[in-house]
Formats: sequence, C-alpha cells, structure tokens
Amino acid sequence: MVINKNIIKYLIDLRENNGRNWFLENKERFNEIQKELVILTGYFLSEIEKFDKNVKGVDPKSCIFRIYKDVRFSKDKSPYKTHFGIFMRGGNRKIEGTGYYLHIEPDASLLGGGCYKPEPKSLQKIREKIAADTDSFLKILKNKQFAENFGNTFYAEKLKTAPKGFAKDHPSIEFLKYKGFAVAKKIKNSELTSNHFIQDAVHSFRTLYPLNQFIEAGIAKK
Repeated sequence: MVINKNIIKYLIDLRENNGRNWFLENKERFNEIQKELVILTGYFLSEIEKFDKNVKGVDPKSCIFRIYKDVRFSKDKSPYKTHFGIFMRGGNRKIEGTGYYLHIEPDASLLGGGCYKPEPKSLQKIREKIAADTDSFLKILKNKQFAENFGNTFYAEKLKTAPKGFAKDHPSIEFLKYKGFAVAKKIKNSELTSNHFIQDAVHSFRTLYPLNQFIEAGIAKK
C-alpha cells in the first residue's frame, strides 16, 4: 500500500483554485481520494490495534477531518482546507485524549500524535502526572526510537513562567510549561509517497504509544 501522488497533486490544484466552482468541477477527484483515505485509515487502525487495543472497532471515516473550513471568524474566506488530516484514537476524535495523527499537505506533511491543546482540567492532570512521575516521563522521551522520530520537544505553545501550583525549580519545569503534549515530525512529499512510508508510519506510531499511555493515565486520574 502506498499514498497516491495524485493526492498531493489535488491539494496543489486546490490551493491554487480554492473556490466552490473548481471544487464542484473536481468533485469526482475528491471523492476518489476520500475512498483512498478511508482505506488507508482502516489499514492504519488495524496495525495500531496490534499494540493499542483502544482503537478496536473505530470507524475509519470518523477519523478523517472534513475538508470544509469554518470561516466565520477567519480573515481568509477560502472555503476549503488545503490539507487532509487523519486523527486516530479510541472512541471519537472529538473526545479529550490522545491519538495518532497524519497531516497530508504539499511540502508540509506531518506525522505524530499525543494530546494537542487539552482542556484546562486535563492539562492540569497531565502536568501533575509529569511532576509526580518524572522518571517514567523522561524515560519515554529518552527512548532511542522515540527520540529519533520526534526529538524531545512538544508541538505546542509554552508558558514563559512556571504554571500555577508547580515549583519553578522542578526538574521537569520546562516540560510543565507546555500547553499541550503532542509530538510531530515533518514528512517530505517524496517520503510520503514512497513504497516504505506506510510501514515507517506504523513504526513511528508504535514508538508513540508509551507517551499516549502516560498521558491517558494522567487524564484518567481522579
């Protein structure tokens, strides 16, 4: 299984013709790509289920973000996103928690996961989990395969000072300043459409699983 180069070509064309008329004229292309994304997502879910049982029974269609933009509060009124996003997790992607993410965009694709922009209550719990079990948290980040895939920084904004309730000299204070705990790595167009990308992506998702487990344990704590 490979990701079709036509997906990248479609997104480039959409970026240059982001309007309703062009979209409708090319609706058949879009529909075919949607079918491919559903098959791709189904395959990812079947592979992820081998190490994360929480995704068992998840409908692949529910993992794919809609291409239609919410332009109510945006200066950019172009109606369509110029990327495809797939977020895979147990239950529903709108429910608070962790997952596995693939972002397909010409020259800006990403692969990652974790917990992006958690609600304040969940963010507090994750921080408390990190502060209370720093050794386990750092062990995950220092794992060779994890570090090679995602480094040791999170794809999120950071506070300038220590969050309320946490000591400024805590050993993990720089991590506690994060407002989210998602990780990501950039994917080149050539990598995305290569013969080995799908298996490489599954391997990356597997290395991410311990972080997701750690975060989920924090959120679930009463």
